[in-house]
Amino acid sequence: MKLIIGLGNPEQKYDGTRHNVGFWVLDALARQYGGIFKANQKFKAELAEIVVSSEKILLIKPATYYNDSGLAARAVIDYYKASLKDLLIIHDELMIDFGTVRTRTSGRDAGNNGIKSLITHVNSDQFARVRIGTGTPLRDLAPDYDFVLGRFSTEEQAVLQNDLLPIILNFIEQFIGNEFGNDSTSIKKLSEESDI
Repeated sequence: MKLIIGLGNPEQKYDGTRHNVGFWVLDALARQYGGIFKANQKFKAELAEIVVSSEKILLIKPATYYNDSGLAARAVIDYYKASLKDLLIIHDELMIDFGTVRTRTSGRDAGNNGIKSLITHVNSDQFARVRIGTGTPLRDLAPDYDFVLGRFSTEEQAVLQNDLLPIILNFIEQFIGNEFGNDSTSIKKLSEESDI
């Protein structure tokens, strides 16, 4: 069984924000494969089970708020006795330009507090990540806190749905098929043409 954790904040007011793109990806996965999220207080998360290529996948949206995502991760990993090699984290990355998706098999938190919490609670940085770039020139106009809690523009939402989601889902399929590695895909030309 694989565990896929999307990072985000649980309240509805955070829907559509840059910090909740991990939740958005998991919602898309659940829709595609017929999963239904249900709150689970023991795991401090919402969970949905899906099956992809005969592999059972547990989708996890922590209810602990972004910066404490490691609490939910630790609870689920302990209960299922899961290996970190079967853990994938989907999250936004402020330091990467919008239109770029990168993968990592391990590494430091790069200033991301959600990843910092995960590393602290699982006692390792040896887990896979899909990092969705959210950086734009608008970042220079507001504190990072306000920027990550801001919403994607209409144009950015279209790029996410039509151009980036297929790339992200392909990386997730690679993870499920044990073919995941360090990679990067950019559609920067598309985003520049769209004046994002």
